[in-house]
Amino acid sequence: MFAASSLLATLLLALAVSANPVVVRDSPVKLPLARRLNVTSVHNLIRHDLTRAKHLRMRAEAKGVSFGGFSSDTIVDEPVDNQAVSYIASIGVGSPPTTCKNVASLQLALILYHYIDNLIVDTGSSNTWVGAGTPYEVTSTSSETSNSVSVSYGSGIFTGTEYTDSVTIASGLVIPSQSIGVATASIGFEGTDGIIGIGPTDLTLGTLFPDFSSLIPTVTDNAFSKGLISASQIGISFEPTDSEEVLNGEISWGSADTSKFTGTITYAPLTTTSPASSYWGINQSIRYGASTEILSSTAGIVDTGTTLLYIATDAFNRYCSATGAVVDSTTGLLRITSSQFSNLQSLFFTINGATLEFTANAQLWPRSLNTALGGSASSIYLIVADNGADTGSGLDFINGYAFLERFYTVFDTGNKRIGFATTPFTAATTN
Repeated sequence: MFAASSLLATLLLALAVSANPVVVRDSPVKLPLARRLNVTSVHNLIRHDLTRAKHLRMRAEAKGVSFGGFSSDTIVDEPVDNQAVSYIASIGVGSPPTTCKNVASLQLALILYHYIDNLIVDTGSSNTWVGAGTPYEVTSTSSETSNSVSVSYGSGIFTGTEYTDSVTIASGLVIPSQSIGVATASIGFEGTDGIIGIGPTDLTLGTLFPDFSSLIPTVTDNAFSKGLISASQIGISFEPTDSEEVLNGEISWGSADTSKFTGTITYAPLTTTSPASSYWGINQSIRYGASTEILSSTAGIVDTGTTLLYIATDAFNRYCSATGAVVDSTTGLLRITSSQFSNLQSLFFTINGATLEFTANAQLWPRSLNTALGGSASSIYLIVADNGADTGSGLDFINGYAFLERFYTVFDTGNKRIGFATTPFTAATTN
């Protein structure tokens, strides 16, 4: 928990920044991130992930054809947490904004500010919207447009009105006149206020009405175009954890945070294979141990909205054969014995010629969280799962949160690429 004095200083800084022009910084602004477990069973977790994957395929195929979304370096870091299937960030909207989410200090924050948004940080969509939980409040920076806005997510949907407003990402990054949706109705977003979309801008096509053919610049687009950050990119860092709720990462805006990774960042161009090409998609292959091919080089995506690591059905079957894992009838996850875990080998991801080692421990669901998800405390579960389609679908893998917590990841819009680097936690034995 933050001390009240530290929170007060952060909040006063946010007010000062919102009242004055933002200049490009040479040093990072860092705020904490947290991971929070909030699912009732693993079956629900897998169902959510697979529903999302199916919708991503459908949305890419029908993008823009109907209203509703089927259609010196600067670093500014913001707080984010993960609710098993999502990253959640506290974002300020309007003037004055707040970036406070700390429960112990919430009363103090409400004395100084009036508006708090806890938004899902989503690389699989690009609209930013509020109002699912906390009602939107019109302030001096709010301006209603003539457009309605609607987006479907597979696991949820929202409809509402488009506004432009000031969006405070962190104390050092305030974006004026950002397009946001203000929800009049939403389904599937209990416990959050909306989404901050950081996917490709093309995903906003068809989400406005009557301005159906227009694209909406994302928060990253606007921050860069207004000169608030030095590059159109974000970096995401999470540490492995075996706790249900803990501060464990950050998201950085404008550049990679060099304190969060080791070695160098290896970049891969975005894939041209559909439907992965509509998202943060890359080509990669996966090997088990020294020589067992699990997945030949093919297209898939890196996604903050997915919890586990999903691979094509034929690749999943090869992984099961290599590890001896079986599907657990209670949880739906793969399960291995203690002796099989002793022999479990690393997975190796080859991405644009570079190889990333995903250790045996990285392949485990955190054992201390087994019972929280309906499993047996003494069992060993794996985070590799079946995506429901054979290789060749154009979405043959999804590198979700389980992958992201082991590698620092840069989503570089300006150069149309994704970067990966090892971290001090890549080989951690946390699980």
